[in-house]
Amino acid sequence: MHVMSQSATASPELDQAPIVDERTDPDRPWVTIVWNDPINLMSYVTHVLQQLFGYPKDKATRLMLDVHQKGKAVVSSGSREQMEHDVSRLHGAGLWATLRQD
Repeated sequence: MHVMSQSATASPELDQAPIVDERTDPDRPWVTIVWNDPINLMSYVTHVLQQLFGYPKDKATRLMLDVHQKGKAVVSSGSREQMEHDVSRLHGAGLWATLRQD
C-alpha cells in the first residue's frame, strides 16, 4: 500500500485560491426576504410593507405578488445589522422573514 502525504495530494489551484468566508464578505450586501405563508392575507402583507418600509402601494403590491406567486421576495438590503432589524420588525408584524448575504 502506497500512502501519499497530504501536500502531495493537494491541487495547485486550491493552494493558490484565496479563501473567502461568504458569510462575512463585507463587499456583498445583506438582504431581507419575506416568505409566503398560509396565514396572512395579501392585502395585509401589502399594508405591512407600506407601513414598515414606506413603500408606495404599487411597489408593496409588486413585492407581495412575488411573495404570493414565487414564494418569496427581497424587501430590503443593506448592512447585516439593518437587515436583522428589518427581520425583527417583520416578525413583529406576523410575517415570516429571514436574512442572508446576497
